[in-house]
Amino acid sequence: MSGSCRHSQHEHFCSEEEDLSIVYSLYNKIDKDKLQCLNEAVDGSGKTVFKSWTERLDTTKFVESDCDEELLFNIPFTGSIKLKSILVIGGEDNFHPSHMKLFKNRPYMTFDDTLCEPDQIFNIVPDHEGNIEYHTKVARFSNVEHLSIYFSSNFGENTTKIYYIGLKGDYMESHKHGVTICNYEAKANPSDHLKNEYVAAEYSVK
Repeated sequence: MSGSCRHSQHEHFCSEEEDLSIVYSLYNKIDKDKLQCLNEAVDGSGKTVFKSWTERLDTTKFVESDCDEELLFNIPFTGSIKLKSILVIGGEDNFHPSHMKLFKNRPYMTFDDTLCEPDQIFNIVPDHEGNIEYHTKVARFSNVEHLSIYFSSNFGENTTKIYYIGLKGDYMESHKHGVTICNYEAKANPSDHLKNEYVAAEYSVK
């Protein structure tokens, strides 16, 4: 039996109709070489939380913040996406993030930049199995080539831990066209000149 119960900023779901391994496949469209995670305790660990749906409960791959509870992900895509929702599986007990801000198309953000107005804010609740979706304002999150996710706080621990971030939406490949510059020679064409004389003569006869 499938169903959902909607809450203010998130939705519990349990669906047998959706293939969630396909729904949450945007991790394949991330440019992992350019992905950044600021304040990660272990270099490169932030990239590991963007994984397949079947790996979401794998607790051997995770990111933990370093000197405080903040984590900032700068996520470039290989094309353009329409982001529909996000799913976050956080750490046990009070290590789970409690607040999330989204920023679109602002590459290489720093923690100072997070003081700017975000495109959307969520208060999130502990989720250890991937049962809660946070729905975006889809019209605002169309044509996203770069997404920044800022976790500013957790439920009381000194550091924040995240096992999985799922991104749901549509993907469009980037088509970059070169600019063709054409040089046209400003030279009179004799045939055009004769044609104009013929037209002028025709009107003069009339």
